[in-house]
Amino acid sequence: MLNNPAARKVSTAVLEPVAKVLLKLHVSPDAVTVVGTLITCTAALVFFPRGDFIPGVLIIATSVIADLLDGTMARLSGRAGPWGNFLDATLDRVADGCVFGALLLWAVSTGNAWTTAAALTCLVGGQVISYAKARAEAVGATANVGIAERAERLIVVLFAALLAGFGVPYVLPVALGILAVLTVITVLQRIIVVRHQLKTPSSGVAE
Repeated sequence: MLNNPAARKVSTAVLEPVAKVLLKLHVSPDAVTVVGTLITCTAALVFFPRGDFIPGVLIIATSVIADLLDGTMARLSGRAGPWGNFLDATLDRVADGCVFGALLLWAVSTGNAWTTAAALTCLVGGQVISYAKARAEAVGATANVGIAERAERLIVVLFAALLAGFGVPYVLPVALGILAVLTVITVLQRIIVVRHQLKTPSSGVAE
């Protein structure tokens, strides 16, 4: 989630000692990835639907450490490769689905149709954003563009949820509404970029 080189350098210096200890204990990077995902999903599904945002956000924040730690462990152990990238990306989708799915359940409980629609758009659109990138690469294109990628979406919604937990009114519905619009824009951006790369019209329809 940290794409800034300076931030990654600092995080690596902090996480390397922990990673070395875990490797000595024969803990695998994959295990850390799975545990981080379980933490995120459990916290989101337990706390968010009933509006307990503060503990949910704080627990999910710890999974960011796992998200960084598994990569450090894989690098130090020489296990970095396609499998780790695949597992990490796949479980990221699971975690995102749990976070926005839990927020959708909360939105439904509020009885506000607009908030519910925004949360549903974020849930579905977030998965489509990831699928569009993977599908683009499968057909020989790239789709690394977008105004609202995964890290940005999670930071915004978790910060808004935290503020909502402290009693700030309307912040979470507004954040979900903004993210819904940005998510749709991101999907369209990726479609347009891939269309420009693939000049020859497709003769078939993919399912």
